[in-house]
This record gives sequence, structure tokens and C-alpha cells, in this order.
Amino acid sequence: MTKEKKDPFSSLRIKEFRWFLAVRLFIVLAWSMQFVLIEWEVYKITKDPLSLGLIGLMEVIPAITMALFAGHIVDQSEKRNLLIKCFSALAIISIAMSLLVKPEIASQFSQKFVLNSIYVLVFLGGIVRAFIIPSVFSLLGLIVPNKEKPNASAWSSSTWQVSAVFGPAIAGFTIGVIGVFGSMIMVVVCVIIGTLALLNIERKPILNPKKDEPMMQSLKEGISFVFKNKTILNAISLDMFAVLFGGAVALLPIFAQDILKVGSEGFGILRAAPAVGGLITMLVATSIPLNQKAGKKLLIAVFFFGLCIIGFGLSKNFWLSVILLFLSGIFDGISVVIRQTILQIYTPDNMRGRVSSVNSIFVGSSNELGAFESGFTSKIMGVVPAVVFGGIMTIGVVATMGFTSPRFRNLDIDKDIEG
Repeated sequence: MTKEKKDPFSSLRIKEFRWFLAVRLFIVLAWSMQFVLIEWEVYKITKDPLSLGLIGLMEVIPAITMALFAGHIVDQSEKRNLLIKCFSALAIISIAMSLLVKPEIASQFSQKFVLNSIYVLVFLGGIVRAFIIPSVFSLLGLIVPNKEKPNASAWSSSTWQVSAVFGPAIAGFTIGVIGVFGSMIMVVVCVIIGTLALLNIERKPILNPKKDEPMMQSLKEGISFVFKNKTILNAISLDMFAVLFGGAVALLPIFAQDILKVGSEGFGILRAAPAVGGLITMLVATSIPLNQKAGKKLLIAVFFFGLCIIGFGLSKNFWLSVILLFLSGIFDGISVVIRQTILQIYTPDNMRGRVSSVNSIFVGSSNELGAFESGFTSKIMGVVPAVVFGGIMTIGVVATMGFTSPRFRNLDIDKDIEG
């Protein structure tokens, strides 16, 4: 008996899901552009790698401390309207950032004031982000039926990667063409377009049967669910440590300006390279699902991701560095698709906000913690040794997870869906 051929475009036939992808495209585009622009501006002011790490730290502190509270609010709120409020706040922060980096305005203040103001705005953005991540995750679960979630997760992750490809590339190139201020205005426009796309999605019902549940009890229930579900716990733990130790992208301004000496254009290429690799992987995943033997595929992907990071740290050739970052994006893309599918399939609707918030603490915030770790270790041991150290630690995490969790290693999502 032959298996029914899977339709790679099945979830795209849902109108609201197409609008959802448009929302994600423009918001993540704005987000990724803004982070690159901030990195460039801060390093231009300070010439200190630790200052790049502090950018991540300023965003991760509120993202972690607010995450569980945000998950509780999301599970008890209507998702679309909550996102509209979040995007409005994001637009205000981006406008303030635009004014702050405008040369005519920045020249009126000391560099210390400008730098500290950037950190404050990044901190406020971290608070908003704490609510956006679980809201988007929950909204996706309400738009597509369960059987379409693997396909929808692949398309959603692919859309994220499209933005992650073009965001850094656009920011890198436009810095030299229209400056940081002009590039920041583009960020504001993207946020507005994403908000308008969101208005085409209908309000969704609140599926949490415990709407009046006390917050502490609600938070305890969410944390307990994640730690009892070993499949979800292992998936997000593996990705957290991989991103934490493999956060070489935070140091790319240093590689571009001081090591490879390729300027803002080369910086844009370097920043986009891993996202291009991830995008290719995710587009392929819409036609060739990664659900079978998902555990082994996830472990192998993160292992090779670590190898690529080591190679990048040792490389002194620009194009070799680009290729290694591209390959790291391919393996990271495999990891993202599998992890997102695991979260969508194994999380009940009434727990999506809280589970996504716990995930954001483990994984989403590890991007910024990884940036801080990279900045801190490079300050202590040097830029190249710090990147190599991160890649070695990533491989060590994979080996530990593979040997200690045989059940996760043998995970097969297709069998669980059919069962």
C-alpha cells in the first residue's frame, strides 16, 4: 500500500494563514533589520565587543523575566487584538530609535547618552517581545487544523527565514546607501505593514477553560507541563544550548570590520548567509517533511551546526566564512523546523501561550544570552577563541543529549500523529 503524497501547499490554501505569513514576514523583517542596525551603530560608537553582548543582555532580561507572565496573559486573552497592541508599541520604539540615531539629533547629546538610550529602547523592546512570541505561536495554532500543523510550521519557519535573510542583508547594504536613520525608517514602515496585514485575521475564541485561574497557579501549571513532557523539554533544551554557545553572529560586526575587513556590504552578506541556508532548508521541508526519525535528525543537525561555527571562527577568508555560515544556516533550519513541529503537535490549545513563553525563555532568549556569552568570552579570550569555544560546547551538548535521552533520540513525529 503506497503512502498518500503530501501536498506541500496544503496549509497555504487557508486564507487567514496566508495573512498570518504576511504578518510574520514584515514583523520579523523589521525586527531583524533593527537588531543589525543597532549592532552596527553601537559598535561604531564603542569599538568594544562587550557592548555588542550588552545589546543582547538588555533584550533578554525583560524577555525572560516577563515571559511566564506574558504566557499567562496570552492564554487568557484574545490573540489578534493583543498582537495589535504589541505591534503599536513596537512601532513607537522603532520611531524613537530612528530619531535617536539621526545624526542631527544624536549630535546634540553625548555618545554615552545615545548609547544608554539605545539600551533602554532595546530593553523596552524585550518587554514587547515577551508578549509577541507566545501570541504569534498561539494564533497559528488557532488558524490551522491539527493535521496541517506540520506543513504550516514549515511554512511559518520558512517565512521567518525569508525575513531573516533579507532583513540583515537590506540593513547591511542600506547602511552605506541611506544611512542608519533611513534604514530605521524602513523598519517603522515594515511594522505598520505587518499591523495592517494582521487586521485581515478574525478575532479568535479564548480556549482556556480556566480564564479566571489565579496567575501563580496558571504559571505553575504551564511550567509543570513542559517539564513533565520530555519530548518538548529535550527539544527546547537542545536548541537553547546550541544557540547559547553557537551565537557567533553577534560578533559579525567585529569579523566584518576588523578581521575580514569587508565593510558594511560584506557585513550584510555575512549576516544573511546563515539565513539563506536556513531558508533553503525550510522551503525544502515543506515538500520533504522532517517528521520521520525527527530525534536523530535534530541531533545530527545541531552537531554539524557546531562544526560550522568552529570552522567559521578559524577562517580568515571572506568567502569561506560565508560558505560556513551558509551551511550553519542549513543545519539550524533543520533544527528550527523539527522543534516548531514538536511544539505545535505536542502542545494543547489551552496551554499554547504558557508553553511558548517557557520556550522563549529556553530558546528565544538564548539568542540574546548567546550574544552576551560571545561578547563576554571574546573580551576574556579573544574573538576567534570565543567562537571556536562556542562550537565545541555545542557539540558537547549534542553528545550528552544523544547518550542520556534514547527515547528522544528515537522520536518519530509521524508515528505519534498517526497513533
